[in-house]
Amino acid sequence: MRFSNALRTVALIEATKGALVLLAGFGLRSLIHHDIQRFAERLIAHFHLNPAAHYPRIFVQVATQLTDARLLLIAAGASVYSLVRFIEASGLWYARRWAEWFAALSGGIYIPFELFELYERVTWLRLGILALNAMIVTIMLYGVFRSKGEGSVNLV
Repeated sequence: MRFSNALRTVALIEATKGALVLLAGFGLRSLIHHDIQRFAERLIAHFHLNPAAHYPRIFVQVATQLTDARLLLIAAGASVYSLVRFIEASGLWYARRWAEWFAALSGGIYIPFELFELYERVTWLRLGILALNAMIVTIMLYGVFRSKGEGSVNLV
């Protein structure tokens, strides 16, 4: 796979993450002025989960603490996160060196947490997420040091 194809693949992954978080933010925004606890209970019932089980109970407890102001703040945070992901994706799509650095750093931040999650409990999902993230960080670092070694400066 050529490096430019790898960059565009990572750009699509980042854009997808941004779009998913943006959709989640819009979903949270749509819950303002609604009974969130009732919504959470209906969601748990819809998926036939035991409301007394650990995670569904936590989900309902968190839902009871969500005020309209908190929902708006979380939705705004989701919008900012999405904007950052879209900017990063655009930079990677056009092979900007700053985007490669940013992708390597932002992906590398998660690796210690992913390793800790694996230490707590090994699952295929956690292994897959760690492998994908490590691959992205490796590709980005390869790009940063590859272009540095070629003498090209692609900052803009």
